Amino acid sequence: ARLSTWSGDVCITGHDSGPVFEEQPSSVVYPEGLSEGKVTLNCQARASPAATYSWRVNGTDVPVGDPRYTLVAGNLVISSPQFGHDGGSYQCLAINRCGTILSRAANLKFGYLHDFPGEGRSPQTAYEGAGAFLACQPPAHYPALSYRWFVSEFPSFMKPDGGRWFVSQVTGNLYLAKAEPNDTASYFCFTTINMDISTKSTFSKANQLTVQPDGTGLCSAPAITVVPDPFSCPMKVDGLLPSKAGASAEGPILTLPDMTFHEEGVYECEAYNSEGRDTQQGRITVQAQPEWLQVMSDSEVEISSELHWTCVAAGKPRPSIRWLRNGQPLSTQDRVEVNGGRLKVINLALEDSGMYQCVAENKHGTIYSNAELRVQVQVPDFRSNPVRRLVPAARGGQVMMECRPRAAPKPTLFWSRGTELLTNSSRVTVTPDGMLRIHNISRADEGKYTCFAENYLGKANSTGHLSVRDATKITLAPSNADINQGENVTLQCHASHDPTMDLTFTWALNGALLDLEDPGGPYHRKETVGDLLIVSGHLSQAGTYSCTAQTVVDSASASAKLVVRGPPGPPGGLVVKNVASTSVELRWSRGYDNHSPIGKYVIMGHSPLSPGWKRMRTDPSNIEGNAESIRVVGLLPWMDYEFQVIASNILGSGEPSMSSHTIRTQQAAPTVAPSGLGGGGGDRNELIITWTPMAREYQNGDGFGYILAFRKQNSPTWVVERVSNVESSRYVYSNQSLSPYCLFEVKIKAYNRKGEGPFSQIAVVHSAEEEPTVAPLRINATALTAFEMQVSWDPIQHLSTNGILQGYEIRYWRQHEREASADRVRTAGLETTARVVGLRPSTRYHVTVMAYNSAGTGPASPRTTVTTRRPPPNRPPGNVSWKTDGSWVTVRWDHVKTLDNESAVLGYKHEGQSALKVLDKGKTSVTLPLPKDNGYVVLEIRSWGEGGDGAAQETIVSRDSGETWTDCVCPNNIFFLIKCTLVHYCP
Repeated sequence: ARLSTWSGDVCITGHDSGPVFEEQPSSVVYPEGLSEGKVTLNCQARASPAATYSWRVNGTDVPVGDPRYTLVAGNLVISSPQFGHDGGSYQCLAINRCGTILSRAANLKFGYLHDFPGEGRSPQTAYEGAGAFLACQPPAHYPALSYRWFVSEFPSFMKPDGGRWFVSQVTGNLYLAKAEPNDTASYFCFTTINMDISTKSTFSKANQLTVQPDGTGLCSAPAITVVPDPFSCPMKVDGLLPSKAGASAEGPILTLPDMTFHEEGVYECEAYNSEGRDTQQGRITVQAQPEWLQVMSDSEVEISSELHWTCVAAGKPRPSIRWLRNGQPLSTQDRVEVNGGRLKVINLALEDSGMYQCVAENKHGTIYSNAELRVQVQVPDFRSNPVRRLVPAARGGQVMMECRPRAAPKPTLFWSRGTELLTNSSRVTVTPDGMLRIHNISRADEGKYTCFAENYLGKANSTGHLSVRDATKITLAPSNADINQGENVTLQCHASHDPTMDLTFTWALNGALLDLEDPGGPYHRKETVGDLLIVSGHLSQAGTYSCTAQTVVDSASASAKLVVRGPPGPPGGLVVKNVASTSVELRWSRGYDNHSPIGKYVIMGHSPLSPGWKRMRTDPSNIEGNAESIRVVGLLPWMDYEFQVIASNILGSGEPSMSSHTIRTQQAAPTVAPSGLGGGGGDRNELIITWTPMAREYQNGDGFGYILAFRKQNSPTWVVERVSNVESSRYVYSNQSLSPYCLFEVKIKAYNRKGEGPFSQIAVVHSAEEEPTVAPLRINATALTAFEMQVSWDPIQHLSTNGILQGYEIRYWRQHEREASADRVRTAGLETTARVVGLRPSTRYHVTVMAYNSAGTGPASPRTTVTTRRPPPNRPPGNVSWKTDGSWVTVRWDHVKTLDNESAVLGYKHEGQSALKVLDKGKTSVTLPLPKDNGYVVLEIRSWGEGGDGAAQETIVSRDSGETWTDCVCPNNIFFLIKCTLVHYCP
C-alpha cells in the first residue's frame, strides 16, 4: 500500500484508482440580458473510491454556498447568469484519496447583437459588365456573425448565380462580378448570431444598387478590385491546385474542404477575357489546435528510484506544455525537473504518488493528458512469484532458475544449495537480478536450491528442486536432397530421449517453423518418428530444413539442405538504353537459375495499341542463356512501350521480370500515306477532298498534319496545301474561277516534326457541280385522255449539264394559276418522254421542261400548252343480258349515250377470264367461251373514247343457269360479288 496526500487516507494498490474524466465542461455563450435561465457545466469522472468535485472560476474557488450555484453530482448549475459577474473560465476538480485532476477550461461568455443604425444608406451605382460591392457594416456583436443578403423583400435571399455573387463571412460585404441591368434593386444585409440557448437575427437598411449601361460600347480588360479573403475567387498555387478543389477551380469561388497543412501557400486568382487579364494573390495560413503525439501512462515505481515521463504535442502555433500534480502547477525544484514536455523526478518518495497531468495549449485550444503515479514500498515477498518447485534439466545441458520476489526498494538476492552459499564459478553463475545458471549438468547437481531476498524492511526466501534427466540425441539425421519442382521427397529424423518424458518433433525451413497440422498443406510428418514428407516440391521450399527433437528439459537438432530445381527466376534490373525510332536496347541481370542452366530469353512488350503483352522481335532473333542485353527491333516511332524479360531452361519458362519504365521511341518522318482519298460535291466554286485520318501508330511524331496536292487534269502545275489538324478528314478548296464539275488529280501525304512521308496514289475528284445552263428544246405536250398527257423534248448536250445529268423535271399548271404553284414530275436518267397523270378533264395546261443534277435544276424550256380531252361517260353499259349455248355464252348490252360535255364513245372493252378485248362502237354484244373448270365467270364491260375509259358494268355468267341480273353494277370487290350472286341483286 502507499499513502496519499488526500485527507490522510491510504490509496490501496490493486484496489483503488485515481480519477479519470468521462465528461468535461464545454464553453457556453449565454444571451446577455436573459433574466431567467440556467447554465449547466458538466463534469463526471470515473474513480475508486468515487470522486468528489469542486470548481474554480478564473483560478479561484466557486462559492458553492451561494444560492445561485448548485452542484449536481459533479455538474455545476448557474442560475440566472449575470454579465460582469459570472463570466469567466471555469474548471472542475475531481478528487479521491489517490489524487486530484483538473478539467479543461470552459468559458462562460455573454452574447449580444445590436440593431443596425436607423439612418438610410447612400445609393450605389455600377456600370454594366463591371464589378461592385455593397458594404454590410454590421452592428456590435459577440460572437462571430453569419451573413446573408436578400433582395427587395424578406425572405428573397441571394443565390450563387454561377459565382457572380459572393458574400464574405469575414466582413459581411456582398461582392458582384459582371453587373447586369436586372441587378438593379434594393439589397439588405441579414446577420445571424448563434448562441447555445437562442439565435438572434437582424438586417440593415436598404442598399440601393443601380446598374447603368457602359456607354462606351467597348470591351475592356478585366480588373480584380477585391483582394481575396479566403476562397473568394478561382486560384492556383505554384501552377497546381489541390485535387480537392474539384469543379470550384473553374469558377470565381475556390472551395477547399478539410484543410490540411499541405494546402498552405500563396494562391493566385486570374480573370481574363478577349481584351486582357488581371491577377491577385492571397496567402492561406493553416493553423491547428494541439494534438497529442505521445502521452505518459499510469506507472508503479519503486521508492527511491527515478521517474521519467514525456509528452509530445503537435499544433500550430507550436503548443507550450506545462505539468500539474493533483491539480497544482509543477515546476523545477528539489527532486523535480520540468523541461517542456519532459518530467523527471529523482529519489521518489511516497508523497510523490498522485495524479499527474500534462497540459498542451496554444491560442486555438488546450488539451490534457492524465496518468497516475504510485510509489511502491514493500518487504520482500515470494507469494505471487515463488521459485519453481521442480526444475528438470538434461545431463550435460544447462539450467536457469529465476528469483523474482515482490519488494520495494529492490532487495539483495543470493542462492544456496543446502547450507552451501553459491558463488560464481566455471559452471555456476548468479546474476545481479537473481538469475541462477548451471552449465554442464551432472547427476551430482540434483537437489534443493534456495533464493534469499532482503531489503531494509525485511527478508524472505523460496526453494526449488533440480531433477537431472537423460539428454535427448538425434540418432538418424536428415540427408541432403535434390529434386525437380513438383516431385515429392522425404527427410528422415529419429532421436533417443529420457523415457520419463514425452518427445516431440518440429521442423523449420531457414529458421521459420513449419505448420505440420494442415492436412491440405505441403508438409506432413509420420506419427511414430520425425520423418518429414514434402509433397509437390516448389522452388520456394528449397533451403535448409532443421529437425528438432524436444523434451521439456532439452532438445537436439540436425539439418539438411533441399535443392529444388525448376524454371529460372525473373531477371532483375531491367533498363532501357539507346532508344531510337524503331529500336531500343534492353539490359538486365541474370536471375536465379534454380539449379538448371538458363537456355534462352524471350522479350515481351506492351504498348497502348495492344491489349496485352506480346513477343517482340529482336536482333538476333534467338537470345542465348548467357546474354544480358539485346536490341529490340520493329518498333513504331513515337510510341510508348514497356518491356519484360522471361528466362527459360529445360524445366520451363520462369516468371517475367519487373516491367521496365515506360519509354517513348524517337520520332521519325511518316512512312505511309493516308488512305481513303476521294471527294467531290460541295457548293459552287468548291473542290472538296476527303481522306481517312491517320491512326496514332502511323503518325510517327508530333506536329502532325497532311499535305494535299491537286491539279486540273492535264495541267502541269500542282497546288499544294497543308492541313495541320491530325483529326482532319476533309479539305475545301474555294476559287471563284473554278469551273463546275472539273476533273482534278489529287494526292496526299503526311508530315510531322521530323519530315514528310510518301505521296499516296493519285485519285480523280470532280469539283462541285452547278445547275445545268441550257434548257431542253422542242417541247411537245399531247393530251392522251381527259386525265393524262404525254410530254416529249430534245435532250440537252452533255457539256451543258455542269455535272452528271440525273434527269428532267416537268412542271405543269392550269391556265389561270401562277407558275409558282406548278406541279412537278421528275424522270430519271436520259429519258426524253414522260406521261403525266392525275390531270383535270377539259382543262388547259402550261408545260415546261428543265434538266437537273445534284446541284439543282437548270433553266426552264419555252412554255407549251395542252388541253385535256372531255371526260368519258360516267355511266356503264346498261340492260346487260346473256344466254348460254353449250360451252359458249352470248352477252348483250345497250349503247351508252354521251352528254354534250362528254367525249364520244368510240367502242367498248370487255374483260373476263381472257385478256382485255376492244370492240368498235357498232358492236353491243360478244360471244365468249365458258371456262371448263369454273361454274361461273365475272365479265366486266365499259365504254371507251378519246376521254378514256367509262364506268364498268360487272356481270356474273353461270354455266348452270340462264338467269340474268340487269342494271347490277357491283364494285370490283369479292365481298360484294358474293352477295350479288346469292341474293340476285346488287346492294
